[in-house]
Amino acid sequence: MEPANKSEISPNSFLLMGIPGLEHLHVWIGIPFCSMYVVAVVGNVTILAVVRAERSLQEPMLLFLCMLSVTDLVLSASTLLRMLCVFWLGAHHTAFDACLAQMFFIHSFAAMESGFFLAMAIDRYVTICDPLHHATVLTHSRIAKMGAAVLVWGVAFFSPHPILLKTQIIAHTYCEFMAVVKLACVDIGATKRYSLSVAFVIGSCDCLFMAFSYALILRAVFRLPSREACVKALGTCGSHVCVLVVFYSTAGFTFLTHRFEHNVAPQVHIFIANMYPVVPAFLNPIVDGIKTKKIREHVLSSLRVKLS
Repeated sequence: MEPANKSEISPNSFLLMGIPGLEHLHVWIGIPFCSMYVVAVVGNVTILAVVRAERSLQEPMLLFLCMLSVTDLVLSASTLLRMLCVFWLGAHHTAFDACLAQMFFIHSFAAMESGFFLAMAIDRYVTICDPLHHATVLTHSRIAKMGAAVLVWGVAFFSPHPILLKTQIIAHTYCEFMAVVKLACVDIGATKRYSLSVAFVIGSCDCLFMAFSYALILRAVFRLPSREACVKALGTCGSHVCVLVVFYSTAGFTFLTHRFEHNVAPQVHIFIANMYPVVPAFLNPIVDGIKTKKIREHVLSSLRVKLS
């Protein structure tokens, strides 16, 4: 569906174009994204409900998983719902304040997602490398402080500020930060440098600490006397690393393409930019939820009770 007449755009609104050049495929492109979103919502809500209902499941790893589930739900909803409105309903107009709010939620919760990935890597490190002190190292109080630190970390660096614009047409499916900032009628050099610095600091710090944690984990795993325990630990960490690779590769590609103006087709850039808020939210319940024995057994036992 073609966007409305550009002359009708209000000074206080934006026009989201979707994926330029692929407007005739918007309806079909929306189907896989909607399917992943439904799985993400069902999976993450199930994890939250199970852990809340069963006190025995409220252990460090699952508490961090719940924090990640909440982050995934907000991050995916803040992008997917608006995207599907553009793809399926032709609702291209979005208010200025709504665009700023969407930018805040997307980038703040993406930073939180990265932070919770790091927290889960730390939990895996303590579980495998120092299992006897796991309960004393990761107490509920420390878990709450780590969660609060990740929350403050994300909010502090990505709180949006009003930007004066003279053009309101955005070649994107949602209000991505640099897609909007480029429309400002003032010099955006300082804004781009600040955005690049913040993203680099957050991403590189999280990745370095995670790499260090997993290096120590691998060293401990290969020293395990049991081959079965070694394979099980590698399988758990391997699936988690796959989710990390998907998240950081798509987010990094999107970020670097905007910042350094690489010769990437806009269709490719926008399509990948739509993936990093959704795919991890889709994969996390499968990787960390279904593969977690306690959650899987609780869900199956609940289904048997209802069916009987």
